[in-house]
Amino acid sequence: MMAKEPLIPVDEARARIIAAIVPTPPERVPLGRARGRILAEDVVSLRMQPPTDLSAMDGYAVRAEDVATVPAKLRVVGEAPAGGAYAGTLNAGEAVRIFTGAPLPQGANAVVIQEDAERYGDVVVAREVARVGNHVRPAGLDFKAGATGLPAGRKLSPADIALAAAMNVPAVIAHRRPRIAYFSTGNELVMPGSDVGPNQIVSANNDGLGALIEEAGGIPHDLGIVADDRNAIRSAGRHAKDCDMLVTLGGASVGDHDLVQSALAEDGLKIDFWRIAMRPGKPLMFGHYGELPMLGLPGNPVSALVCAMLFLVPAIARLQGGEAAPRTTLARLVTPLPQNDRRQDYLRARLVHMPGELPFAAPFEKQDSSMLSAMSAADCLVIRAPDAPPAKAGDIVTIMPLRF
Repeated sequence: MMAKEPLIPVDEARARIIAAIVPTPPERVPLGRARGRILAEDVVSLRMQPPTDLSAMDGYAVRAEDVATVPAKLRVVGEAPAGGAYAGTLNAGEAVRIFTGAPLPQGANAVVIQEDAERYGDVVVAREVARVGNHVRPAGLDFKAGATGLPAGRKLSPADIALAAAMNVPAVIAHRRPRIAYFSTGNELVMPGSDVGPNQIVSANNDGLGALIEEAGGIPHDLGIVADDRNAIRSAGRHAKDCDMLVTLGGASVGDHDLVQSALAEDGLKIDFWRIAMRPGKPLMFGHYGELPMLGLPGNPVSALVCAMLFLVPAIARLQGGEAAPRTTLARLVTPLPQNDRRQDYLRARLVHMPGELPFAAPFEKQDSSMLSAMSAADCLVIRAPDAPPAKAGDIVTIMPLRF
């Protein structure tokens, strides 16, 4: 029986999920829509930046040897505005009025900034010594043509997109955003805004999971609430066939009405593993529904969110060509904790930040996995390893931040 199989450690479960997933095919994505996408190919610069030596300041382009001692009088022979250039060659004893971003005239090798110069008609007097390269941005300072600016596998930030644009690259090759189909099961569930009967509860999972999928870079495909009925569950599963992953919420335990596993097995579901050594979220399963990776989350709303953060978010990253593991850091406990049992624990907690110190984590007194108010109020999850010994106030613990 499945119920008698050993509980799988969290890290092993996540590794097995990631290993079973193949990234989506690449596609061409215009830069304006590429934020958060993961590159399938390197981004290579199509130009050099700067394309020539440029002035970094407003002032006067000079030959440094003419301003080796000061004051130095130079004849102003022209002007180089931003977006323009001085066409001639700078000779001994000459200067060109220049503005930030303008190309240095041929023969010039330094800029005297305007604060260090006094202008008298066609003569400028430099008051500070100029050295070669002063206030000059040399050609290729930022990047050269043909250079790899952004490597494949990188998740694009706004700064990355700006860099690609500066490289004259209008679009990138990134993995397609994966479509994640999901549905909740349970005769007792109704959608938010419904008239709630005496034996019904409002489903929080669909909207919460959809938001998490979108935040992780996936495209949510909500199949709604499905009754505890084999045919209804099979029908919902078939509607996910054109997606990249199927996620179910609820129905993954061993009760008489937990039908997801047996119903989908009739259409080809093969289970890789079931039940994780963690709290909240023990009844989690993973397998393949035909060719489609399938993740069965617990129906309990807090358990579903925590499991989705630990397993679904990395799966979506992998589908996009990334290798994302949950981000963790360290904090100090505000209150003591008892010895842990054999399951890895994820305690909802608030963080208190202190200048120059590790933050302090204060786990909520009540950790009931049905309490979404505590999940919403939490800044982090305090992670406790299986069989962790008692912890004292002030001890350092590993946390998983929930707010960035």
